[in-house]
Amino acid sequence: ETWLVLGGGGMMAAFPLAYAVLMPALYTPMIAMLIGLIFRGVAFEFRWRTTQSKRNRWDIAFAGGSWLATLAQGIALGAVLQGIHVEGRHYAGGWWDWLTPFSLLTGLALVVGYALLGATWLVLKTEGELRDKAYGLSWSLLFAMLGSIGAVSIATPFLHIQYAQRWFAWPNVILTAPVPIAVAAVTILLLRSLAKRQDSQPFFLSLALFVLSYAGLGISMYPYIVPQSITIWQAASPENSQIFMLFGVAVLVPLILGYTAWAYWVFRGKVRPESGYH
Repeated sequence: ETWLVLGGGGMMAAFPLAYAVLMPALYTPMIAMLIGLIFRGVAFEFRWRTTQSKRNRWDIAFAGGSWLATLAQGIALGAVLQGIHVEGRHYAGGWWDWLTPFSLLTGLALVVGYALLGATWLVLKTEGELRDKAYGLSWSLLFAMLGSIGAVSIATPFLHIQYAQRWFAWPNVILTAPVPIAVAAVTILLLRSLAKRQDSQPFFLSLALFVLSYAGLGISMYPYIVPQSITIWQAASPENSQIFMLFGVAVLVPLILGYTAWAYWVFRGKVRPESGYH
């Protein structure tokens, strides 16, 4: 939630025009994402307070909230990538413009990707039967994620001619080719780490796949923050506002990174069966 608030607030301050255009276009998936996050947080806290026989209800709430939040994030990403109907400086589309086959594809792709991160995180943090099950899931989810990356990569150039030119026109292809090559290399390393059961590697290699995937989306969109409508510079706030933000970010981001790193350090290593949340 910290990064969600920081990202939303930061976008409103740094790129107010983009915020004003994107939010009306994405109200529904954003609200769905927040509802999903609420279910996750509530279920996580209340699961241990109830009886064993009723814990399944909170498990379902946690899983459902996770699925809803992830699907909504992916749909919002796809809706932005396919383009927002803008007239002048305002959103001019309809309530359901975000819902298209492409946005559903990106939503499902993100669900698969987060599931892979979850499975490889269990590989990193657990032992015994649970770790073995996570390894099995990681294999299936990796191939599902690769299929999702391929499907989104094939569909994206058909959204706008600029996307196709960015990836396939000469000499752009020289600059964009390293991304799919890097994806192939990381995939090989990830397959190898799963085959050799190297617990510490699959999660970080899965993160690398995410970074490369988002890099590819960034390459497709640049220099637009609202594709084909508003560039980064058109959406940027005045220089004085950005300088003011810079001082705040210079203080807040190191603090957030610091306590996040400390939390990971405290909970480092494998989770033992006798350990618990409370």
